[in-house]
Amino acid sequence: MALNRFKPSDGSTRKKRRVGRGIGSGMGKTATRGTKGQKARRQVHPLFEGGQQPIQRRLPVKKGFRNVNHKEYAIVNLDDLQKHFEAGAEVTPDALIKAGIISKQKDGVKILGYGKLDKKLKVQAARFSKSAAEAITAKGGEAITL
Repeated sequence: MALNRFKPSDGSTRKKRRVGRGIGSGMGKTATRGTKGQKARRQVHPLFEGGQQPIQRRLPVKKGFRNVNHKEYAIVNLDDLQKHFEAGAEVTPDALIKAGIISKQKDGVKILGYGKLDKKLKVQAARFSKSAAEAITAKGGEAITL
């Protein structure tokens, strides 16, 4: 096996179509453009829609786009933990679903610092806001990132 012997498999490539090379070329006279009309006489931009408002102008401006790699977290606030869990409890994503705080885990659970926490809890989540992690550790609990 050598590099100079590599070639595409049979039938996978075709010869380039050479147009506009005279009548004897097999694609002569009109050079595969048909007869008459704007497209036969000059090159038309591939996105030209015949005077209709082009698609890039019909689409909304400045709406941005959603990154295909973005993560969507199930949000839980500290006051939800205060309301639904006893002191010393272990809070996991499954426990949050069972308690009815979140309906599904999505790409993970994020704990936010809204509300007050008066209990010692061991909380496991994908993300913590800074204030939430500080509030949990201030009461002697643990904020464990999964």
